[in-house]
Amino acid sequence: MELKFKVAGRISKPVAEVFEAVVNPQTLSRYFTTGGAKGRMETGVTVYWSFHDFPGRFPVDVVEVVENERIVFDWDSDDPGTPYKTRVTMSFETLEDGRTLVSVQEQGWRPEPDGLNASYCNCSGWMQMLCALKAWTEHGINLREGMFQ
Repeated sequence: MELKFKVAGRISKPVAEVFEAVVNPQTLSRYFTTGGAKGRMETGVTVYWSFHDFPGRFPVDVVEVVENERIVFDWDSDDPGTPYKTRVTMSFETLEDGRTLVSVQEQGWRPEPDGLNASYCNCSGWMQMLCALKAWTEHGINLREGMFQ
């Protein structure tokens, strides 16, 4: 059994604006990484994300960035056992009506109870990220402000 999930949402902004809101650490810090983001997401670099709800600095190893299309990265699983990486693929697609479809897929957890629980946690976290991205890009509202501290 392979543990993976995919979530998606439509954002009423052009793909270039939505993509930039994810790769740019200053923008990402305004709506998602409540503790801040360090480093622009580019192929082959490691950036760092911090969250008030999960204290600490998380290294994000960027595997591939295709402008306005895809971001692929590896990061540590939330599985409390032996550390290992999961892979996240974010896809950006321009829809016929000018909106952007953003999909987030994550995979690579160990097929055991701790891996399953960690995947559930991240699935809800990515859905929350998409909601926060939509609120920020469409309305300038930070849904996560004050939510975790």
